Amino acid sequence: MKKYNFNAGPSMLPREVVEQTAKAVLDYNGMGLSLMELSHRSAEFKLILDEARCLFKELLDVPQGYEVLFLGGGASMHFCMVPYNFLARKAAYLNTGTWASKAMKEARLFGEVVEVASSSDKNFSYIPKDFEIPGDVDYLHVTSNNTIYGTQLREDIDSPVPLIADMSSDILSRPVDVSKYNCIYGGAQKNLAQSGLSFVVVKESALGNVAREIPSILNYKVHIENGSMFNTPPTLPIYTALCNLRWIKNQGGVVEMERRAAERAGIVYDEIDRNPLFCGTAVEENRSLMNIDFVMAPGYEELEGRFAAYAENNGVVAIKGHRSVGGFRASCYNAMPVEGAKALALCMKNFAKEI
Repeated sequence: MKKYNFNAGPSMLPREVVEQTAKAVLDYNGMGLSLMELSHRSAEFKLILDEARCLFKELLDVPQGYEVLFLGGGASMHFCMVPYNFLARKAAYLNTGTWASKAMKEARLFGEVVEVASSSDKNFSYIPKDFEIPGDVDYLHVTSNNTIYGTQLREDIDSPVPLIADMSSDILSRPVDVSKYNCIYGGAQKNLAQSGLSFVVVKESALGNVAREIPSILNYKVHIENGSMFNTPPTLPIYTALCNLRWIKNQGGVVEMERRAAERAGIVYDEIDRNPLFCGTAVEENRSLMNIDFVMAPGYEELEGRFAAYAENNGVVAIKGHRSVGGFRASCYNAMPVEGAKALALCMKNFAKEI
């Protein structure tokens, strides 16, 4: 039976990327050595890192004056690194969920934090709009896609101050106007590679403007100066990222990824809206194309466990919702084929017929 992996992260990767990585683990490029055994200072790995950096810039049309970093860890480390490097006095944060809240908590260690708006009043089921952005802040921080609550900012905000964004779960799924941002960061385990790697797109001229001393390992300037190799980088995930970046380019780039995301999400959301057993949890205009949250409709709550088992028995796996929302979450990142969305929608349709 064909299985479709809807895990929120670590998530599925294109099959050919998994196979290329597995092959490199056993024998990289016919060298008789595992990729995991190669020195990060070797000529072979330098080629991997350089191509990954160049492809990332190409796919997102990163302008001159920005650098791309591949660092160990995940987005949570950058919750600290961002204010360390950019918060001189005051910063603004848009609170759209758990990860935005955690980023705010870390930023308060470095200066004043203004919460410009929050959707906590309705369990983060929408993206606030028409909020005022103070003109005297160092930056506005947003989380572009909220994996837990299934909401998404699908367009880049027009802001009077520099933007910083956590794009962990929708990077490379749509075109981005990078010039609007001082920094874009995220964990790689959704649309880029396996866990253990983070990416950063940073405007070089925006660095060096805080008075505090920054530990070297947390200083973006130090990582730029050392080409992402101030310390030993996660070499295997960077190779996987390279394979995945090649795959995205060969498939048609981020424009094609966006088209596929809309197609997949449309199939699933249409069934949610049509089927009397289910209902979505996010406000329709803010629904995420990456993470589709839904629950059993009122009166059918007792069927939740039965549907979860039914879906798994039919090859639709890992759709359990986060405990903050409950119900189900279907994560449809770049690697998810449209057939996966169709399989989920068919499960919902057939389950309703059997009830």
